[in-house]
Amino acid sequence: MLEVRYCKGVELPGLGLWLDPGKRQALAFVSHAHSDHLGAHDEVLLTEATAVLMRARIGGRRTERALAYGAVSELNGAVARLLPAGHITGSAQLHLETEAGSFLYTGDFKLRESRSAEACQWRQADTLVMETTFGLPKYRLPPTRQVEEEVVHFCRDSLAAGVAPVLFAYSLGKAQEAVWMLLENGLVPMLHPATFKMTELCRSLLPGFPEGYLAWDAAQAAGRVLLLPPGRAARGLLAKVGPARTAVLTGWALDPGARFRYGCDAAFAWSDHADYPDLLRYVELVQPKRVLTLHGFAAAFATDLRARGIEAWALSQQNQLELLF
Repeated sequence: MLEVRYCKGVELPGLGLWLDPGKRQALAFVSHAHSDHLGAHDEVLLTEATAVLMRARIGGRRTERALAYGAVSELNGAVARLLPAGHITGSAQLHLETEAGSFLYTGDFKLRESRSAEACQWRQADTLVMETTFGLPKYRLPPTRQVEEEVVHFCRDSLAAGVAPVLFAYSLGKAQEAVWMLLENGLVPMLHPATFKMTELCRSLLPGFPEGYLAWDAAQAAGRVLLLPPGRAARGLLAKVGPARTAVLTGWALDPGARFRYGCDAAFAWSDHADYPDLLRYVELVQPKRVLTLHGFAAAFATDLRARGIEAWALSQQNQLELLF
């Protein structure tokens, strides 16, 4: 099978290719445009949407090798194609066919449907490298519609009480999904400048993205749902808004006391990652001979898969080896 190494990014030495590395590399696959997956590489393989978002986020010059989903390209002796990952706008997985076997790298992904991300697809692969952010059995997200109804109720209840509802969500990804959902429910979102910039770009990339959201203007905040990225810097904008109720959109809301951890009035289990049941389901769909896990609970999930009779090893953590008697 294809040789795989890990050092702050996944390396395929036989192909001279890195996958989402943090350090500058000659050739890198960039799965999506979240900042922790970007780097100042010489040449990048990615989708056109990710290329657009990457230019806006980090600038710089690089050789861009943009592929449409499903299109086939030769890559140092391998046959490469990108598949939608369902994570954020433009997010992709990398599938390779090589003499050493087939290979699939998920990057960040989710199987649940969304408005602002292309629906996740998959192909069979001998080696599956997958993210395992929520790789423990306790991480089971409630139905998407239920979470959205809870968020809408929080916003409407706050507005009825004369209090500004504030939602904290990453400026790229969750924010666009929240904007689209709020507009569908007759609520008007007002966006932090960084969120507004990313939303404008995503609207240019996604057919059907609705209009009606507003750029930040504290003087016009009354009656709006305020959408900000998490962090102290963004909270500073609330000083001129008046009374507010805050909520964070995060999969970690499944942890007890999450709202206290984030310093919010509420926390909603809203995530752009696969939860534990979908991680298991994805392995069943891909039918790999070997699974290599990354991020989150990588070692625990690999141990779980081995208990189910699947060869699995953590790349980003020390493996939890079973004792044999």
